[in-house]
Amino acid sequence: MDRIPVQSSNVASVGYDEDSATLEVGFNDGSVYQYFGVSLQVYEGLMNASSKGSYLNQHIKRGGYGYSKVG
Repeated sequence: MDRIPVQSSNVASVGYDEDSATLEVGFNDGSVYQYFGVSLQVYEGLMNASSKGSYLNQHIKRGGYGYSKVG
């Protein structure tokens, strides 16, 4: 999945596949996680958030989405 670089102290890049509703997040430490069942609205919220890390933590990590470490 292609990821877009973002400005964040914790998140390096973000990708999204609308067909599978999969969000892929690359972190500054080099790890990559995929989150499943993420709506386009939540992805857009992340991309428009002033703090990507805070949005990710509040709406995605605590949102109950299934996830997998892929890198």
